[in-house]
Amino acid sequence: QVQLVESGGGLVQAGGSLRLSCAASGRTFSRYTMGWFRQAPGKEREFVAAISWSGGNTAYEDRVKGRFTVSRDNAKNTVYLQMNSLKPEDTAVYYCAASYFGSMGTIVAGTPEDWGQGTQVTVSS
Repeated sequence: QVQLVESGGGLVQAGGSLRLSCAASGRTFSRYTMGWFRQAPGKEREFVAAISWSGGNTAYEDRVKGRFTVSRDNAKNTVYLQMNSLKPEDTAVYYCAASYFGSMGTIVAGTPEDWGQGTQVTVSS
């Protein structure tokens, strides 16, 4: 099991940027495929982005492609989500997730084993 702690959320105006971080502790971080999800009020949690253990493979939900970038630093046991050109519809609680030796498909399907507590992102119009 890995413990995940998100940070970096906040209030930003439309068009602005935020960078979320997710610090992991526990098992060897480099063995985890990582992902970001979000849940807006009254909606189901949805996939946002995924990154392979090496960082060499990434995947994005269509609405964030070209605006969001997922990356990781295995030496720091941290995964990041750089969010640019933010829109009010990006407002949600953002969650970090991990899958031990999992595939990208495991993340995209929303079935990772471990989840963080979430960080709130609010985009004002």
